[in-house]
Amino acid sequence: MLYVVVALKAEAQAFVDKYKLTKSKLARFTLYSNANIKLIISGLGVINARAATQTLVNNFDITDEDKYLNIGICGASSVYEIGEVLEIGSIVYEKTPYTFDEEKKEINCVDEEVSEAKYNIADMESYGFYDAVIHNPAIKNFSIIKVVSDHFEPRKVSKESAKALIYNAIKDMF
Repeated sequence: MLYVVVALKAEAQAFVDKYKLTKSKLARFTLYSNANIKLIISGLGVINARAATQTLVNNFDITDEDKYLNIGICGASSVYEIGEVLEIGSIVYEKTPYTFDEEKKEINCVDEEVSEAKYNIADMESYGFYDAVIHNPAIKNFSIIKVVSDHFEPRKVSKESAKALIYNAIKDMF
């Protein structure tokens, strides 16, 4: 099973459209699923991402083949192209680094939208997802994938563009 955590409904809609997922509720969260995918919408922020991920963990049996995925949009410096897919291997949250794959990119997880280029890559959910999966020894496979949506201009990101960015990222991924 692929367990997917996204922050926004627009990000979820890309998976819903591509994989014909059906909607239900799981605790206080919206869940979309089919025979191979369970996708939960966390809402913005570390606390919500942690809670949504933990809700998946608490409600479904974990097997060695299962994969947990946090995918979503992020802001990034202009060295990255809009739409570029970034595999994350290290998170800096509250000035503390958490590295789980040195071969991949580092992201800064922040508590508020960033509208100036003080980070290389930034999002608002990666640490919450990471914190939930890393504390469950049954989870053997997890990934964090971010898609560059803007160069620290969050006001320019629309629901339609977020959906399109995620859709384009996943079309060749699975």
